[in-house]
Amino acid sequence: MKNVIFDLDGTLADTSADLIAAANACFVGLGQGALLDPVKDAKTGFAGGRAMLRLGFSRIGTVDEAAIDAQFPLLLEHYAEHIDVHTRLYDGVEAALDELAARGYRLGICTNKPVGLAETLVARLGIRDRFAALLGADSLPVRKPDPQHLWQTIDDLGGARDRSALIGDTITDARAAVNANVPCVLVSFGPEGSGVQDMQAAALLDHFDDLPDLMDQLIG
Repeated sequence: MKNVIFDLDGTLADTSADLIAAANACFVGLGQGALLDPVKDAKTGFAGGRAMLRLGFSRIGTVDEAAIDAQFPLLLEHYAEHIDVHTRLYDGVEAALDELAARGYRLGICTNKPVGLAETLVARLGIRDRFAALLGADSLPVRKPDPQHLWQTIDDLGGARDRSALIGDTITDARAAVNANVPCVLVSFGPEGSGVQDMQAAALLDHFDDLPDLMDQLIG
């Protein structure tokens, strides 16, 4: 069985504005106001909650890891409650998923987002039923770029590791694919933009319309 495994944030959906809003809610609660810009700081949003908190604290003084630890659960709580206010699927995602399924590909998600949040988000976005497997950051003791995270996603699909590809948006995805010995396709419309050209992916994806044919070329 051939498989296409997707990252989530920055690959299937632009989640940056809701992530930044969750961090800003923490700073507002501390009386500092919104310290992060949803556009200029979008790339940091994709780097995770602690990275956003660290950036915000750096703008008001010394970065205090204890303060970051204290605010992190509050960030997750706010994000969980407002997970899909601004988040949208990238153009062409649903049609591409349907076409891949029609061509006999099994689909999965391998994300470094906590699995509970990932499950909630894809359900809210209306695409959960397209995926036969979904693993998050806390599904295993390891996460991307550890190959076991990707391999387990493929195994949960009941597919063949040597007939699989990973679709992602960052160097973490590229390294995970190399470590797992599967081809990696990086989207050029994610947080890294044209920077993905330097990450030695098997191919770049400019629009989801092109993905089914690209998968046929790589593994079909």
